[in-house]
Amino acid sequence: MRSLKGLGVAMVTPFDKEKNVDLVALDKLTHYLIDNGVDYLVVQGTTGESVTLSNREKLEVLNRILKVNNGRLPVVLGMGGNNTMALIETIKSTDFTGIDAILSVAPYYNKPTQEGMFQHFTAIADASPVPVILYNVPGRTSSNILPPTVLRLAKHSNIVAIKEASGSFDQFMEIIMKKPKGFLAISGDDGITQPFIAMGGDGVISVVGNAYPRIFSDMVHAALKDEMERSRKLHYKILPIIPLLFKEGNPAGVKEVLKKMGICDHYVRLPLVTVSEGLKNDLLAESEKL
Repeated sequence: MRSLKGLGVAMVTPFDKEKNVDLVALDKLTHYLIDNGVDYLVVQGTTGESVTLSNREKLEVLNRILKVNNGRLPVVLGMGGNNTMALIETIKSTDFTGIDAILSVAPYYNKPTQEGMFQHFTAIADASPVPVILYNVPGRTSSNILPPTVLRLAKHSNIVAIKEASGSFDQFMEIIMKKPKGFLAISGDDGITQPFIAMGGDGVISVVGNAYPRIFSDMVHAALKDEMERSRKLHYKILPIIPLLFKEGNPAGVKEVLKKMGICDHYVRLPLVTVSEGLKNDLLAESEKL
């Protein structure tokens, strides 16, 4: 497996005015990220609005990114769910050519116990031909993969990392302190990436990186090199826009900024909606400073 340290970007899926996938804009975004310091690409995560893409569209988006990327950066594919058997069937029917790993979110809605999550991810890892990154985001799933469960799963030879978005520094530190060598701790929260790395984390899978890959990459890599003064300055430079990007849902905020940059339009699919006029003005004012 190629290295997944540093800055991974959870790519948005551009849509046109009719809410169809905009492949030309997707090409532009992919080139923009590759050319501006991103370490790997994450396709069809929450930020990519994967839950509102058809299976045909998912394949179309993935193949287009793989074609443009042409092997230059590692590619991680979002593959999660709360039906373990169905997810395993999907894995078995997927062509993993060009895919370096999968990012698999904790089961949502049915709220399994810790043992249930352990068995779910073990079954996924057993079935997957590529390494698995756990994704813990209790704010979306209503279930929290607790550190003892993460550390049990980290012993599996095909589970290589966790994207941690619990917001709990105690949880982060317990995982980082006790994890086996080579198991990566990846931030799932843009706003706390710098302190997360300072505690011993290995990078971030980022939303903000869609719009600001260069500054965010510089901040992440400075932190990884223990250049803390420089990384702190970059952290506080970009920090003010981060809560605005998420204020009315993701990826509506970052798509508004990408529209201003001329990379893609701001359209999202229902039940998501574009940002309000007031937030749009706030985002554009803050983006001017960057």
